[in-house]
Amino acid sequence: MSRDKTMTADQVVARLASGMTVGIGGWGSRRKPMALVRALLRSPVTDLTVVAYGGPDIGLLAAAGRIRKLVTAFATLDSIPLEPHVRAARQRGAFELVELDEAMLMWGLTAAVHRLPFLPVRAGPGSDVMTVNPWLRTVRSPYPDGEELAAVPALRLDAALVHLNRADRHGNGQYLGPDPYFDDLFCAAATEAYVSCERLVPTAGLLAAGGPQTLLVPRHTVSGVVEAPRGAHFTSCAPDYGRDEAFQRAYARAAADPSDWRAFADRFLAGDEDAYQAAVEAFTERHGRH
Repeated sequence: MSRDKTMTADQVVARLASGMTVGIGGWGSRRKPMALVRALLRSPVTDLTVVAYGGPDIGLLAAAGRIRKLVTAFATLDSIPLEPHVRAARQRGAFELVELDEAMLMWGLTAAVHRLPFLPVRAGPGSDVMTVNPWLRTVRSPYPDGEELAAVPALRLDAALVHLNRADRHGNGQYLGPDPYFDDLFCAAATEAYVSCERLVPTAGLLAAGGPQTLLVPRHTVSGVVEAPRGAHFTSCAPDYGRDEAFQRAYARAAADPSDWRAFADRFLAGDEDAYQAAVEAFTERHGRH
């Protein structure tokens, strides 16, 4: 019988350390492990290299000054094109940025999964991604075609944080929405991976909910699992809930002014996860769900 890997979000963060390379799953403002990110904000962990298809996860970490180096393809809130905290942090030179093509990021994770030093890809050559990242190298095909390809280095992770719809106590994770968002690659590329989920269910319940094709993350790649209802808020976690657009707009407005942001952080981020969810419920009662 596989062991029980259930943990709390704070127990997950206690296993992280300053200076680590941390991958964060999800995509933009979709199915981000926000409860784990909020727990990370409550900790002293800093000086992180963060690998992500960025959204408010890296926005919150950037606002708190926790990022030393960011490896990403974008930083967006989807319905709001640019993540405001990431933009502001980048403009003031708060961290080193490695901006890759979306496919290059995927293949960097894939190289790490297969324990390869790099993978050759067509994305990159002929674009400015090679100009803004002069350390990137190319390789030439040894076959008659002789094609020159970008050599994308493996994106090895010390830890990965992802959020899924369902999981069991052994670490098997299931997505029920329209896209896996490469969460399986983040977990397999990491030395340790931590899955938060909307609901813990018996293993048999995973098969009943969506069938074997939805079992995205296998237990052998997972070190811990956290039950975190609405743990992706304010990002979407389809089909359980959509993005909280009203709250996201308030987040983006607050980010534009330091005093407004301090008030926002005091209201929503000063306490634990229960306090956050209670503050969000009060916000929703006043502003409605959108």
